[in-house]
Amino acid sequence: MMNILVVDDHAVVRAGVHYIIDSLPDMRIGGEAASAEEAIRMVRSHSWDIVLLDIAMPDKSGLEVLRQIKREKPALPVLILSMHPENRYAVHMLRSGAAGYVQKEALANELVSAIHTVQGGHKYISYGVAELLTTQSESDGKKALHETLSRREYEIFCKLSQGEGVTRIADTLCLSVKTVSTYRTRILQKMNMSNNADLIYYAIKEKLID
Repeated sequence: MMNILVVDDHAVVRAGVHYIIDSLPDMRIGGEAASAEEAIRMVRSHSWDIVLLDIAMPDKSGLEVLRQIKREKPALPVLILSMHPENRYAVHMLRSGAAGYVQKEALANELVSAIHTVQGGHKYISYGVAELLTTQSESDGKKALHETLSRREYEIFCKLSQGEGVTRIADTLCLSVKTVSTYRTRILQKMNMSNNADLIYYAIKEKLID
């Protein structure tokens, strides 16, 4: 029986996943974590077959949690379960080591299928993500501006484009304000933009934020 860890700071989401999984004979929810720190602690202290991980956590981002899990337990499959549309984070999370990406609004059978797929050692690639990957492959050097950013740059770009200030981003990512400011400068240079307003406008135009 698959032993699953659910990492999400919303109790309603964890309860919903429980409702889906508890009815199945071949998997069970063996633990829950409501923060990044708790998630890492549970990954270290218990044996899991798969981790269901949210992107937005109160103390660290899901991307940071994913990277730490892959550093410490590279063979442990991590399936991202997120409220964000696939075009915002899916490709970046997959490139960072995630085994798959499922939106929270997906039907229960898609989540179950994704769990079985990644537990079997394969990547779960939805139709939408497959289209994103194909588009990026076909475009070769003609990447969209945000696709030229590194994983960390993209993470900070997303926060800036959602109106978060440098100090808050630094606190969230456990970085210095100076480091985040350096990243911001690099992002603006790479994307040939002048200020945060330009980033916000671009993100809205590309449908990276609502």
